[in-house]
Amino acid sequence: MTMSSTPEDTSAGIAAGASGSENPAGAISDAGAATSVRSADPARTRKRRPLQTPSPIERHGPARVIALCNQKGGVGKTTSTINLGAALAEFGRRVLLVDFDPQGALSVGLGVQPHQLELTSYNLLMERAVGVDEVILKTTVPGMDLLPSNIDLSAAEVQLVNEVAREQTLARALAPVIGDYDFVLIDCQPSLGLLTVNALTAADGVIIPLECEFFSLRGVALLIDTIEKVQQRLNPNLRLEGILATMYDGRTLHGREVFGRVVEAFGDKVFDTVINRTVRFPETTVAGEPITTWAPTSTGAIAYRELAMEVLARS
Repeated sequence: MTMSSTPEDTSAGIAAGASGSENPAGAISDAGAATSVRSADPARTRKRRPLQTPSPIERHGPARVIALCNQKGGVGKTTSTINLGAALAEFGRRVLLVDFDPQGALSVGLGVQPHQLELTSYNLLMERAVGVDEVILKTTVPGMDLLPSNIDLSAAEVQLVNEVAREQTLARALAPVIGDYDFVLIDCQPSLGLLTVNALTAADGVIIPLECEFFSLRGVALLIDTIEKVQQRLNPNLRLEGILATMYDGRTLHGREVFGRVVEAFGDKVFDTVINRTVRFPETTVAGEPITTWAPTSTGAIAYRELAMEVLARS
């Protein structure tokens, strides 16, 4: 993962531009370019890289581990983890979803009742006698499994503080099954605490789901700074896989401007795929299944299949 400028400068610039301040760093200085951003939807006019249907694979593993991370809540991390995983499974990849949020939203989104579970990711982290195979659950999606979580995981953040090599706890726990999967997707909690550092230490790449809204931009600098610290001190192989625009509404000027400035700041690190707002996603949470099976022909399902193609192309 390489950045041409400091994350603080970059994110401060795009946030200032989105807020409407005069001559912000990173804002569009040319009046004609600014008019272009305002008059057109950059998510549609942006040049897209060609997508190819992934080829079947003959053998599985070792897995590429990707953490979906953003310390701001409600930006589509869990929705993206579920549906990206389901789309990758459709393309014949074996996928393990790791619910690493004490709220257990990922588990609920796949029809699991977290409070009824006897073994969760907490037991895997804190009890040496518990193996990862004992905790993993099958989902309704062929080829996609779940490592569930519930509120017990919140205690792990406190208890891990006194552990030796506490940042590598999740990586050690997942090691026995890395060879069984093609992708491991970790749904991080909305914070930059020890659990998130564990996820970043275990990961090969990071996807940042970013709501196309001004306040979502403000935390990008801190998140990227954390990623770079983990890269420097704990996991030199970690890289920024990409930034995923979520909850996008190209009908609003604000949404178009924010997306345009994110692309200006991060360039090719921004996925071509954009996840638009739709009522279908809340419906899938109630149904307990991905949008790719709940509404397979919907724009949301198509978007996550396209995202899966991009992820496979970048892996």
